[in-house]
Amino acid sequence: MTISERIIFALLYIVLAPFIIGLLDGFDRKISARMQGRRGPSVLQPFFDLKKLFEKEFLTANKMQLFLIRSYLCFIVLSGIIFFGGFDLLLVIFSLSTAAMFLILASTATHSPFASQGTSRELVQIMACEPMELLVAVGFYLATSTFTVSDIVSKSTVANIRYLPGFFVGFVFILTIKFRKSPFDISTSHHAHQEVIKGVTSEMVGKEYAMVTIAEWYENAILLGIVGLFFVSNNILTVLGGIIAILAIWFLEILIDNTSARVKWQLMLKLAWGVTIVAAGMNLFLLEIIRG
Repeated sequence: MTISERIIFALLYIVLAPFIIGLLDGFDRKISARMQGRRGPSVLQPFFDLKKLFEKEFLTANKMQLFLIRSYLCFIVLSGIIFFGGFDLLLVIFSLSTAAMFLILASTATHSPFASQGTSRELVQIMACEPMELLVAVGFYLATSTFTVSDIVSKSTVANIRYLPGFFVGFVFILTIKFRKSPFDISTSHHAHQEVIKGVTSEMVGKEYAMVTIAEWYENAILLGIVGLFFVSNNILTVLGGIIAILAIWFLEILIDNTSARVKWQLMLKLAWGVTIVAAGMNLFLLEIIRG
């Protein structure tokens, strides 16, 4: 992968990711409404909401919070540039973890009781997800002998899902947590059914909340990109398979969101770690046997 190709893919990510994920978010609302017997808003409603947030008067309870939110957005975008630019997958995971810390610090900057409760739950969600995220990077390394995203694609003659089904199952499971959907929307939610108001984002309003929303869209693009990485090989036709897999997983997450009730954080942690140990652990064991 040449430098010019890396730059082009990185720029495409920066420009297109918010529009693509924002549109998917609009379809999410429309499909969710239909599942609930409602007509639902326009698929462009997320963009209308974002425009309204940016038009609001800028008010912040703590100037440090604004700096931390901007840092959160910057690290998310940096993570996407690393991933779609074809660089180190492990570095992408570490960069996303750093971004999450900035979000947590931004939430605690105002000392709001609702934000504090959301923050503690957000930390639990990070504990639930990070082992699986790291194991996914390890799985790709064991299958292709590299952490570099561009090499993972170029060295794969067949889709890596063939060797990493357990890692895929585990990663799809934690996506429900990462997308903040039921039954694991315990720290904040995009829907009006969160018992801690907006949890970790309670004190973020106007332009601040708009930046957080954009950052989440950028992060979702990375997560869905990793889903696609399981299906893409050096055969250009597999890109279509990757896109189909991404859309299928996106619909699955909407279905789970609309058919599940929220669980307690203890159960979420047990389930996430259980799936990680069983699915990824067994797959890791089989890969070691194959490689041996």
